[in-house]
Amino acid sequence: MEDEKKKQPIFPHFDFAAGEVLLIDKPYKWTSFDVVGKIRNSLKPLKLKVGHAGTLDPLATGLLIVCTGKRTKTIDELQAQEKEYIGTFTLGATTPSYDLETTPDSLFDITHLTEQDLHRATSIFIGPIEQYPPVHSAVKMQGERLYEKARRGESVELKPRNVIIHEFELTRIAFPDIEFRVVCSKGTYIRSLAHDFGKALGVGAYLSQLRRTRSGNFQIKDAWDVLELSNHIRSLKEQGQLLINDNKEHP
Repeated sequence: MEDEKKKQPIFPHFDFAAGEVLLIDKPYKWTSFDVVGKIRNSLKPLKLKVGHAGTLDPLATGLLIVCTGKRTKTIDELQAQEKEYIGTFTLGATTPSYDLETTPDSLFDITHLTEQDLHRATSIFIGPIEQYPPVHSAVKMQGERLYEKARRGESVELKPRNVIIHEFELTRIAFPDIEFRVVCSKGTYIRSLAHDFGKALGVGAYLSQLRRTRSGNFQIKDAWDVLELSNHIRSLKEQGQLLINDNKEHP
């Protein structure tokens, strides 16, 4: 999957206390909380609220919106915006987590599939659909994350959610891997889309690569590398250009 060409970072003047919306390119295997923690730690001793608008799984990369200070009040609004993803499904196998976090538990023959079969199957998922979240997900049930129950081997009764797939296209087919682009509503699980897509074809599938490229009007091409941004913030502190002269919690 071809990545975007990134520009050299040009950092603006920041006012973190008044509130900033930071576009971060989340690294592979980082959790969304890892990114928030990195930004929060770089701001110390300035005590600020820092949060993200829309979780990305650890194995996914791409656009993560991080808000500071008073802009954390806009997180719900930002999370509600439509998202765009690119990635890869691998056909012919399923995994319990619907991605590469767990190893395949079932294998299927895919030699009979044609490209026409794949394109026909995409049409099933365009529009309003009902989707079950993966058992290995951060959805809470009885105050506990589903993945915590799954890791203990507990069975859970999942409830479907209504989501909207605005666009779903296959951009490259190289069996068993197929590359795709999806534009969808808040709350859509691309892992579940991979699983359901494979189920519709009768051969199984799991998500092997995922990158968020857009959230609302925010695009990955405008995102910063989290380490570069963190180092820049620390540099501002060393130069005395960052407000750190009080330890009061800002609203």
